[in-house]
Amino acid sequence: MKKVTAFLGSARKKNTFNSVKKMLNILESFGGVETEIIFLCDYQIENCRGCKLCLDKGEELCPLKDDRDKLLEKLASSDGVILASPNYSFQVSGIMKSFLDRIAFNFHRPRFFGKVFTNMVIQGIYGGNKIVKYLDFVGNSLGFNTVNGVCLTALDPMSEYEQRKIDKSIEKLCHSFYEKLNKPSYPNPSLFKLMIFRMSRTNMKIILNDSYRDYTYYKEKGWFESDYYYDTSLNIFKNMTGRLFDFIATNMAKKKDRAPSI
Repeated sequence: MKKVTAFLGSARKKNTFNSVKKMLNILESFGGVETEIIFLCDYQIENCRGCKLCLDKGEELCPLKDDRDKLLEKLASSDGVILASPNYSFQVSGIMKSFLDRIAFNFHRPRFFGKVFTNMVIQGIYGGNKIVKYLDFVGNSLGFNTVNGVCLTALDPMSEYEQRKIDKSIEKLCHSFYEKLNKPSYPNPSLFKLMIFRMSRTNMKIILNDSYRDYTYYKEKGWFESDYYYDTSLNIFKNMTGRLFDFIATNMAKKKDRAPSI
């Protein structure tokens, strides 16, 4: 049984909720899936203060005492994750952004490998497609196997035509999400993902040391020596390209280290 959890960035049980509920019902109808909706507004999520303690020293030292860890546990215990938000001021809702800011250290130390991610943005007029791309990037950066999200557009009251169009988009997303949910959990990385990993870790290895949590985390995981975040078989081309990324990152890091301070 696969567990799919939707994190809802809206307090209202209207268009965003209805779209998410429809998607989860379809997924359950496919079989082998249990679902849960998390209303972020039901949790205490404080605003990040930008102290960087989570990044530099470890998330356990964060001075904020809210429900961040409860939500992280929800993410960790899910096989599939959906982020759903209305389009507010051409971005995700405030509470969704606060949630992402609170778990931002995971962008430095991604850990959601083997899990599937997608997103839904619900709007009245326009601007949502850029938010979808942003959330797609978020999913990839956190380590998820990402299915590109969708932007659902409809004005209140919703016409029958708009509802049919939304239903069709949701059904299509469900099929793509369910298919990836049942594929091998640790796919061979794309060149872009390989580049991000190799250049990040090489830069980190040269510039940082044991006093930084990012460094010790990578060291504990064995990522300074591995081909990728997890065991995978790179073909000759990707092996050579990975070494090229290491070389480029090494030169960039050394130049940065030699740069005079102002």
